Amino acid sequence: MRHGRGDGYPEFAAARAGHLYRSACLLTGGDTHLAEDLVQETLGRVYLRWSRISRADNPAGYAQTVLTRTFLAHRRRHSSRRERATDALPELPAPGAGDTSLRLTLLEALGQLSAKDRAVVVLRYWEDRSIEETAAVLNTTSAAVRTRCVRALARLRAQLGDALAEYARP
Repeated sequence: MRHGRGDGYPEFAAARAGHLYRSACLLTGGDTHLAEDLVQETLGRVYLRWSRISRADNPAGYAQTVLTRTFLAHRRRHSSRRERATDALPELPAPGAGDTSLRLTLLEALGQLSAKDRAVVVLRYWEDRSIEETAAVLNTTSAAVRTRCVRALARLRAQLGDALAEYARP
């Protein structure tokens, strides 16, 4: 029996779409419309190669890699004609009960980072990937990832300052 391209794909897409969307929201600094577009493009690219991807050890990891690379490619293409960010961020749908103020503060701070720095922070600390995995996704060296991590975290600390102290639980 021959398997078609879509065997198992609808289930995979339904299971991963929410996680991809949350990652895309972080990568885009809270731009939900762009996040939706990135997820759709990612799922389309995964579908085109599904017969090969479905046999891989980690199709979900492959989809995350495609999402990150799609985001970075979009930023390169649209960097000169990019819309300017405002002080008001749209409300993101919360998967559970969370602290909206903290989420918005962090999204705003992430939005101030460059696209590659934001990608490194999201992959390392949201996706909980190793330095080597992050380097592979970004097609760079481990040393470059470490350097970007240190610099991005320093920028976040400088931007947030004592703002996070008010969210710390005693």
